[in-house]
Amino acid sequence: MVCLRVCLLQRYYGAVPDPTHRTRLVDSVLLLAERPRPRTVAAWPHAHWLAVGTVCLGAFLGQLTASVTALVFPALEAHFDAGFAAVEWVSLAYLLVLVALLAPVGRLSDTVGRKTMYLGGFAVFALASLAAGFAGGLWVLVACRAVQAVGGAMMQANSVALVARGVPAGAMRTALGVQAAAQALGLALGPTVGGLLVAHASWRWAFWANVPIAVVGLLAGWFLLPRSRREPVPPRPAAVAGARRESRFDLLGLVLLAAASSSLLLALSTAAGLPLPGWAVVVLLAAAGLFTAALARQEQRADTPIIAPGLVNTPGVRAGLVVALIGYLLLFCPLVLGPVMLASAGVGAGTAGLVITALPAAFAIAATAGGALLPRHWSDARRGRAGALVTTAGLLVLALLPVSPVLAPVPLAVAGYGLGLLLPANNTLVMRSIPAGSSAVGGGMVNMVRSLGTALGTALPVLGVHLAGAGTGGRAVLLLLVAAALAAVRLCTAGRPRTAARN
Repeated sequence: MVCLRVCLLQRYYGAVPDPTHRTRLVDSVLLLAERPRPRTVAAWPHAHWLAVGTVCLGAFLGQLTASVTALVFPALEAHFDAGFAAVEWVSLAYLLVLVALLAPVGRLSDTVGRKTMYLGGFAVFALASLAAGFAGGLWVLVACRAVQAVGGAMMQANSVALVARGVPAGAMRTALGVQAAAQALGLALGPTVGGLLVAHASWRWAFWANVPIAVVGLLAGWFLLPRSRREPVPPRPAAVAGARRESRFDLLGLVLLAAASSSLLLALSTAAGLPLPGWAVVVLLAAAGLFTAALARQEQRADTPIIAPGLVNTPGVRAGLVVALIGYLLLFCPLVLGPVMLASAGVGAGTAGLVITALPAAFAIAATAGGALLPRHWSDARRGRAGALVTTAGLLVLALLPVSPVLAPVPLAVAGYGLGLLLPANNTLVMRSIPAGSSAVGGGMVNMVRSLGTALGTALPVLGVHLAGAGTGGRAVLLLLVAAALAAVRLCTAGRPRTAARN
């Protein structure tokens, strides 16, 4: 971006001028100039909560899209006369692009500005959603979803950083909890909204419904989000070459990241019934391992790595990223698995949707107010460990109980409540461990592992049910989730810096 601006200035003015109205004009054309908030907004003592509310719109929109899409699969199969294995790529395409772009978009945001990138994400998301609703073919819809994921990455890579750096230190935990609640609300409303739209309108409205929310988010962000960077002084011509070397994009790292995550998800999809030869599972798993090893080596050598090894190796960050992945695996897996197990017991889709809502609803309550029930002197690490223990208990009871719409809501609510305690506390620990100048990169990595957890939480239930049926396979998946929750209990304190543990 810097080089592009310099080229435009040289093209029209013959040299790089000092910072004047010319520079600001070119920045405005390139959408690089971050507009300040109105003075009345900036002067209000609680203005940071308006910014948090704007970020919550993006958080709500992203999770609403994730939970709505699964509801339109039957309608898409009928409309496009396609099998489930093909229709599944409407979700997989979104997740794969999101996983690949979150970290690099986070790094780019540190240079361009988090507000600029976040607002651009709303615009891309709205246009792609509009196009998805008009899609005339399944693979056109898949392509629109991939573009939609570009906008999603621009929003998600900056959401945590905008909250963490835009509120006072003492309000960070509450602000991140509010953001998590907005995500949970999107998750909770998604099945109901999707079902109503498909039943009374068309599957197309499941995508068109995103447009007004994105437009409101764009307008709110323009006026309510503070600038995340000051206007930079344009580099002198002699410094342009050096700036280019410092900002060289890690294209190879991006390709390896996309290849590793795609290979893993394709392997799981193939094992779960995707029409590919059986040997493809072994080949894809081996490819995922090789690509991951190559990515780790590349990130050690790259000048500007997508996944910064220095940040990953910071005390508290590595364990926190793993906990974030596990947390979203535990959150999404029951949302996909629950309706299948209830349907096998003869429960209707409408009733199943209401039962499953207990998990994200409890998650929203705990993320916003659940921490108030814990002792105020508890550290975030201790709060996270308590949440992981509660989640473990809920999932274990759910795995042991008979499949029943009467019995299931209670353990689901317990598990959701535990996750509502775990994830905000873990996010706070991670963001406090990351230097302020790398907050967008760190936030991008957090959202990247969240998306990986979401993808695994979507693929794992399908694999379990395909291999052993809804009953046996479903319980085996739930027991695996119990083991993952126990691992999160241990990781909540493993590798955390002593200073963070005392907060």
